[in-house]
Formats: sequence, C-alpha cells, structure tokens
Amino acid sequence: MGTTQLESVPEPKYWHLKTVLSEALDSEFSVGEILPNERDLAARFGVARATLRQALEQLELEGRLQRRRGVGTTVAPPRMGVSLGTGPHTWPGGPEDAWQPVDCTAAVPPAAVAEALETGPGESVHIVRRSRVSQGRPVAAELLYIPQSSVHELSGIDAPSGSARARAVLRELQRLELDRQENAVELGSAGADDAKELDRLPGAPVLVVTTRFVAAGRVAALSVATYRADTCRLTFGDAGGVEIHAGPERRAS
Repeated sequence: MGTTQLESVPEPKYWHLKTVLSEALDSEFSVGEILPNERDLAARFGVARATLRQALEQLELEGRLQRRRGVGTTVAPPRMGVSLGTGPHTWPGGPEDAWQPVDCTAAVPPAAVAEALETGPGESVHIVRRSRVSQGRPVAAELLYIPQSSVHELSGIDAPSGSARARAVLRELQRLELDRQENAVELGSAGADDAKELDRLPGAPVLVVTTRFVAAGRVAALSVATYRADTCRLTFGDAGGVEIHAGPERRAS
C-alpha cells in the first residue's frame, strides 16, 4: 500500500477520508479481507485517529465495512437490495424464494397482527419463522402470520413439526389465488430476539418490511421481515420481492 495524503477540502475531513477509503476498498481489498489497524491507517492518510474512526463508522453504517470483535475491521459483502416494486406478486415459499423455513407454531398473534388479519379475539394462527442468509451471514429474519382459514385443508400428517410443518403451511397457502400484496417499510431497532438471530446487539438499526398478502378480498397472510440495516438497501423498481445485488454498487439509499 502506498502513501496518500489528504488535501485541504471544504467538506469535513472525515467525510473526504471516507471517500478516499471507499476508493481504496474497491481497488485494493477483497470481500472479507481484514484492514490494517487504526494506527497504520491514520499514518497512511495523515489524519488523527479520531478522524479515522469517524470515517470508519460512516463506512460501517453504509455497509462497506464490518467490525467483528476479536477479528478486526473487514470488507463487507455487497448489500442485499430490498426491492419494493409493482412487478408480479407471488406467495412466500415459491421456487424463487430465497428464505429458509425454520419452524412453525400455532399461537395467538399480537393485537396489531390480529387486527390486520381480522381474526377473532384469542384465535391462534400459524406463525412461520424464516431466515435469510447472504454471503454466509444472517441478514434478515421473518415472522409470517397465516390464519387457520387460509390453510384450512392442512392436516397434522402433512405438517408434523418444525421446518417440515412450515413448508407444508406454505404449500397449502399457495393454493389460494393471490390478488395483490402491499408493502410498507420503516426504520426500527432490533429487539432481543431479532438481535440474537441477526448476530447484532439489541438496539441495532434494522429495516422492518411488512407485507400483506390479499386473496379473495381479505388478508390471507401477513409477513413482518426484519433486515439488518448495515447489510441491506431499499430499492424501488418494477421487480417485486427481495433481490441479491452482487455487483459493485455499494452506495446506501
């Protein structure tokens, strides 16, 4: 690695340093590679370590870097794009669905979910838990709430337990004719369960995407998917669903 000194610029020094570091990541490092320590980086760019930390924190927020305890700072894989568009709508669990079923239980949903599903007080629903992995790391966790009436032909033989039960529930759901799906997204913070599943600290920023699946004029299923904000970016276009962006684009949206 050569020596690069920062020139005087009107923008904050850490912001300019972030741009220089980003260019170095593209040209000199590969995904997963460990960066030199802060002392060496600060000496290379001729800045104080406090300025360097600000730039590194910004790059981590944008998903360019990952800081791992006991390992150091590594180059992160490309962000996963969460695409909200107007393309063809499909039920979860289809052949192009990259989510992995984990388990399925029957329980009374939270009040807000019950209201959206228009289920009766105390009525239990199928709760399918799924996970999404990219580049070998967890990036999203989902709870999919499905009323009993949406999969009324499901039998205990078809759905014994665990991931097998989850797949059986999803197969039965796909028998319905999907009218449309409605997406909403908001910024949130990871609760204890999500933080554990996503390998983040409680309170870490997340994107929460809520999807209502409508069939025969009623909500037949409700998905609440929690994405790591440092690994995902929100995109808008004609394609629906979730896409993996494996190209070089790294900018946060």
